[in-house]
Amino acid sequence: MTLKITIVLALLHSIVALASDPDPVMDFCILNSGSAFSCKNSSAATVEDFTYSGIKLPGNFKQTGFSSKAVNPSVFPGLNTLGMSFVRADFDTGGVNVPHFHPRATEIAFVLEGKVYSGFVDTNNKIFAKVIEKGEVMVFPRGLVHFQMNVGDKPATILGSFDSQNPGLMRLPNTIYGSGIKEELLEKAFGLSSKEISKLRKRFSPAS
Repeated sequence: MTLKITIVLALLHSIVALASDPDPVMDFCILNSGSAFSCKNSSAATVEDFTYSGIKLPGNFKQTGFSSKAVNPSVFPGLNTLGMSFVRADFDTGGVNVPHFHPRATEIAFVLEGKVYSGFVDTNNKIFAKVIEKGEVMVFPRGLVHFQMNVGDKPATILGSFDSQNPGLMRLPNTIYGSGIKEELLEKAFGLSSKEISKLRKRFSPAS
């Protein structure tokens, strides 16, 4: 019995260990251009491999009210294997970052400019939300649905940091209405008509 318990505990430990990015075994592993599996020779590394200027300016948020610029190994190869990534999010007045979640990362959001209604919902369906302003931060636990909306009278900017180089992103409207889930199921789940479902599918389909 003791041996069985030991084996079970070992398996549980392995599962937990696999739930986050592994610790790096080298100082760094700068991605080779065009390859996701090999590192640039460390002797060829320069300070430019560890700096990135792609989020100095806001994205174009005028059309939708919201824009985001991800900073991950695909655009910043020096981040590879370091277990972290970043995002800049810009909001027009009234702009919304729709309810979404990151399956592989906890996020800390720092308000660089503006006033943002920000929050998340836990697995007991309890909401934790408030308006956070310039200089304030909020944390969104891994895998929980969260959201943001600019409630100020001028554009707002948030900087988000993740404890994974690939946090993943699932926007609920796109996931539900843009993924091809059977229409009959959506009608029953949300009490919507076929016409309403079709309208939402058109809005949130991948091609939109």
